[in-house]
Amino acid sequence: MLPEGIKDRLADFAKFARTLHGDEKSEAQAFLERLFRAFGHAGVIEAGATFEFRVAKKPGSAQLELIKGEEARKGSGKKFADLLWPERVLIEMKSRGAKLEQHYDQVFEYWQLIVPNRPRYVILCNFDEFWIYDFNLQLFDPVDRITLRELPDSRASFGFLLPTAQEPSFGNNRVEVTRKAADTFAEVFRKITARGEDRARAQRFILQLLVAVVAEDIGLLPENIVTALLADCVQRPGESYDILGGLFRQMATKEKARGGRFVDVDYFNGGLFKTVDPVELKHGEAYALHESAKHNDWSLVKPEIFGTLFQQSMDAGEKPGTRDERHAFGAHFTSEFDIQKVVGPTIVRPWRERIEACGKDKARLRAALDDLRKFRVLDPACGSGNFLFVAYRECKRLERDLLARLHRAGAGAKGGAFTSGVTLSQFYGLDVLPFAAELAKVTLMLAKELEIREARAFGQSEDLFIEEKALPLENLDANIVCADALFTPWPAADAIIGNPPYLGSRYLAKEHGYDYANKIYARFPGVPKMADFCTHWFRLAHDALPPCTAQNPCAGRAGLVGTNTIRQNESREASLDYIVGNGGVITEAISTQVWSGDAAVHVSIVNWEKTLAPRAMAPASGRAGILPAV
Repeated sequence: MLPEGIKDRLADFAKFARTLHGDEKSEAQAFLERLFRAFGHAGVIEAGATFEFRVAKKPGSAQLELIKGEEARKGSGKKFADLLWPERVLIEMKSRGAKLEQHYDQVFEYWQLIVPNRPRYVILCNFDEFWIYDFNLQLFDPVDRITLRELPDSRASFGFLLPTAQEPSFGNNRVEVTRKAADTFAEVFRKITARGEDRARAQRFILQLLVAVVAEDIGLLPENIVTALLADCVQRPGESYDILGGLFRQMATKEKARGGRFVDVDYFNGGLFKTVDPVELKHGEAYALHESAKHNDWSLVKPEIFGTLFQQSMDAGEKPGTRDERHAFGAHFTSEFDIQKVVGPTIVRPWRERIEACGKDKARLRAALDDLRKFRVLDPACGSGNFLFVAYRECKRLERDLLARLHRAGAGAKGGAFTSGVTLSQFYGLDVLPFAAELAKVTLMLAKELEIREARAFGQSEDLFIEEKALPLENLDANIVCADALFTPWPAADAIIGNPPYLGSRYLAKEHGYDYANKIYARFPGVPKMADFCTHWFRLAHDALPPCTAQNPCAGRAGLVGTNTIRQNESREASLDYIVGNGGVITEAISTQVWSGDAAVHVSIVNWEKTLAPRAMAPASGRAGILPAV
């Protein structure tokens, strides 16, 4: 229950805010002071929040220092957060009219550096719009966007600003939408396979339908076409095979239909839809799918977690000894923020440093842009593609930054410099599970459309940014391959990221059989048999990397998640010691943390670069940069 009178106070605040010019430097504090009073506080200071925090990063650590008044502005190169309420909210103000999309990187960096007492929520505000972020929930997209006019009626989104915090209710919580969607699809999948349908056919059908319902809501298919087709399936379930099969076949055909209900359906690709062998639905299955398509906004589905939630819940309770919970609502997924602990140090930070070093030099900026468009990323244990999803979206953000800098430096669009050139063909994955590989392809295909929409929202003019074509979707059959990474040549890559499987050495034969265990021992004769299974990925990743050089400073880098046994004994010898002894330098590491993808697992996260020459081995207890053994 929200406090009495808050709607009227917020209406009064909105009226006051409209009288301001919207200047960030001179009016931000007055704006925030009145906002806090509207939510029932005596003021910002009285609430426990503070204006002007200096965000200072020290080597090997991150900290936040409080500097008040004009003293906060002394000293060159320092960064300041407009308001911090520890453990509650970080607020960054921009002038009225500012494009908030363009300040995401700044506020995310501030939030990362607030240790301890990092707030759960972040607000970007330009006096007329409030963009609310929960980076633990979803990394790239605000959980809500509220205009000043909407503020009095959207007060439930700001429950965390009340004197006694209340759980907010957001309008763009994509995780909740994704759980609902994955739960419905998993339930239908279980019913289909329970009545004897071929598992592989059912999986392919579900993925094709997923792309179709998302495409309908993001404008890649004619409006309401899939929902209408599913309504026909409810009325005539015996015709569902032909109804949905007709749509999928047209999505796989380059030549447009000359008539009929699929006349406006464009060509998607010949990868996902190269085999069209749909499943005939029963009435209840068609009804569930129709209700989901009709009542969910599928444009909000997060493809990077849909696969994980669907995969966990489609088999829940089906096998003896598994948990009875059969819903996506109880499934875990790896948070984008945890993935960023790999992607950030391995990909984003080196590229940011290179871009900053270019300054306004057009030649260096163009060279960086050319190199970024050749930059290759591999996840050799890709699962449903969530690490590659984050890496792709970050590389697209880096490209937009470079294009904007070239524009400001006076570089024209000559030679197509301002046509987006980072493509999905630069991203590679391996996974031993066929369905995981197919999920990864879908995840990345949908990521492309999300990036097109974000680039459009970025506010670029036509002379700066030429929008990519959404269709056809890229065929990723050659990029995402179903194969055992331990016995398959890896695609060449400049950066390697991922989360190899967790499996202790004692369970290898039990899980995979003695023949496979012996095959592993023969493949890695120098690795102690008691080393954890994931250590093999560390060794192969390091061997596969090109060296990091002055000419190519962003290449030769890797970041992997491993069981925290890699800090100890045989597992440490097989992974970290091997890396450091063969020219590797560990650049950032987390000794142990609970992994968001599975609440029962503690992991270590290691990021490193490969230099030209091996370094001499130092005593294990005194080697700088190596995870401490415990």
